[in-house]
Amino acid sequence: MNDEELGVKRDGTASDKHNAALAAVPPPLPQKVTPVDEPIAGKHQNTASPNISTLMTEVLEIENLKQALAHVRRNKGAPGIDGMTVDELGAHLKANWPTIRAQLVAGSYCPKPVRRVEIPKPDGRKRLLGIPTVVDRFIQQAIAQVVQRCWEPHFHANSYGFRPGRSAHQAMRHAQATIRQGYGWVVDIDLEAFFDRVNHDRLMVRVRQHVDAPDVLKLINRFLKGGVQVNGQTQATIQGVPQGGPLSPVLANVVLDELDWALDARGQRFARYADDCNIFVKSKRAGERLMQSVTRYLQRSLRLTVNANKSAVDRPANRKFLGFTVSRNGARIKVADKAIEKLKDTIRELTRRTRGHRLLDIVQELKTALTGWKAYFGIAEVLSPLREIDKWVRRRLRCYAWKQWGSAGYRELRKRGVSVREAWNTSKSAHGPWRLSKTPALNGALPAKLFRRMGLPDLAPARAA
Repeated sequence: MNDEELGVKRDGTASDKHNAALAAVPPPLPQKVTPVDEPIAGKHQNTASPNISTLMTEVLEIENLKQALAHVRRNKGAPGIDGMTVDELGAHLKANWPTIRAQLVAGSYCPKPVRRVEIPKPDGRKRLLGIPTVVDRFIQQAIAQVVQRCWEPHFHANSYGFRPGRSAHQAMRHAQATIRQGYGWVVDIDLEAFFDRVNHDRLMVRVRQHVDAPDVLKLINRFLKGGVQVNGQTQATIQGVPQGGPLSPVLANVVLDELDWALDARGQRFARYADDCNIFVKSKRAGERLMQSVTRYLQRSLRLTVNANKSAVDRPANRKFLGFTVSRNGARIKVADKAIEKLKDTIRELTRRTRGHRLLDIVQELKTALTGWKAYFGIAEVLSPLREIDKWVRRRLRCYAWKQWGSAGYRELRKRGVSVREAWNTSKSAHGPWRLSKTPALNGALPAKLFRRMGLPDLAPARAA
């Protein structure tokens, strides 16, 4: 993004760095909350101010805006209620940024309601997403970058989600190291509809601890209260942080940072990634006491609900964390069964024998899916299930090819060097493709090395000879 694309000059957005004091433990919440809520969606007070805070200046600084626009473009995403796409955002900002910036400076900018999208979950329930307009996503991202810088020095070291230089892999490695230190029981906390139940008043009080800028706080509050459009009707949002906007991950960390420091004050060992939190103890009895204590704390202090059906005190090998689990012996990292089943469903869909695509095209689609999956689950140390999936994928591809060959199966086998007898017996066999895919004829005609040359990745390296 360049200066002209935003319609501003570099010398008009000088930036001062915000110096937030480091604190080992965040200060307690004040007893009296002064709300800055605007509870009715779409109706905002005209609170223009001649003064602009240092943090708002940072939000509107050209380099921060360039980074925000690049981030929104990189993430792509669906349009909001106005139908504007990410590809149209640059031209819109070039034409309208001076007006938008003036509204942000004056405190009169009004975000549009988010578009409600329901994503089915494996258990039959639905995850509610709120898709902001692309302009609002751009502004949210610019705010999120500044808020992140203000809060980052104060987040707990055991918080790994949506933070620069941190990842789910690090969270899982931390959990593994803790288990190996003798903490053989886990208190697995599942928060029910966390993003939909965040209390706005408490959230704004927490944000204000390290964001001392009334204009930025008011704008964040307006995004929280912006409303949601369902079936063409706008509904007010009185609680929750809509999943789908760039601000949501940062605000979620601000909310749950209070839990992190409460656990730290009790000397607990834990790892948290967003709303996934595992606390490790040395006995089942200690875990059960801790489960009751943490549940009370979350409900009474943070006003969040623990899902009793999904939370449990158990051995780490019986629970999953971020798609992983650990082996019973040695706590080696494994891919969780549910993640493997989900991968198999994807592979089944891509290798349906009735698709009618060329085998090479199917392999290329599998390559895309498996490469992304391997990039995340590649830290697994128990490889036997992944080797079995590699064999299973190749069998499905052989079935697919055999189905496509049809009556030409004999000729295709002969072209690939299969003997006359084996080619004849295979082509005249009454067995189906799945049974035949294990025969020497199809294995020889379509060996593993052929699929590798076509680009099919292995999820696990082959055993050394």
